[in-house]
Amino acid sequence: MDLRWEEHGWERLGPGVGRRRLPGWDATVGLVVGERGALLYDTGSTLREGAELRAGTRALLGGRRVTHVALSHPHFDHVLGAAAFSGVAVYGAVGLAELLAGDGAGAAGSLYEEAVREGVAEAEAAEAVDLLVRPGHAVCGELTVDLGGGRRVLLANVGPGHTAHDLALLVPGSGEGAGTAPGTPAVLFCGDLVEESGEPQAGPDAVPARWPAALDRLLALGGGDGTVYVPGHGAAVDAAFVRAQRDALAARFGGSGAPS
Repeated sequence: MDLRWEEHGWERLGPGVGRRRLPGWDATVGLVVGERGALLYDTGSTLREGAELRAGTRALLGGRRVTHVALSHPHFDHVLGAAAFSGVAVYGAVGLAELLAGDGAGAAGSLYEEAVREGVAEAEAAEAVDLLVRPGHAVCGELTVDLGGGRRVLLANVGPGHTAHDLALLVPGSGEGAGTAPGTPAVLFCGDLVEESGEPQAGPDAVPARWPAALDRLLALGGGDGTVYVPGHGAAVDAAFVRAQRDALAARFGGSGAPS
């Protein structure tokens, strides 16, 4: 499908692969399109933002709908728009559904407090948390999702690091089963394990000592210097940037993981 990404406010990263940097917190959402399905990686910070993404993706796809959603990690600016995508298959790292099912003193309450603290209106934050979507598909290790037409993507539980539930999305480049033309680079959506527009943020749910090892897993998953790495915030980067961030995190927090 020849999609007109830029006309709809998206950045094209490869054939059938794009992303959008949302206003406010510069959070990335990714979109991967196959012949039978379309997978959205993250959903924005409010139901309003999720609804705008739903309408925008439908316009981009010529009336087709998103069929799969993957949530990179449980922070408000990445998950609170998910309820706008009713009836889709929702994926998250193993344990994320149980975390989000906690009572008001648990994850849902924390998401509300985080959203309001960062500037989301109280009513919008409360509405999104009330309708909070829990993943119905848990990813333990790696899981392949077939979107049709040879387009298969890989969801990988690569954390803990930024949180205890970090999920990456690999769109393979050229090669058998990739559904792409020769010379097409792989694209790896990293969530907030990698940040370009600022220093990586280690909140109370981060596991800093394990973060360098999570970046080692991302680099291994990318499999080469030609891969496009897409941070949770900021411009797309290369493997050298991820290696440098890995080394900076190791120096800052210590922790395990062989140098890349």
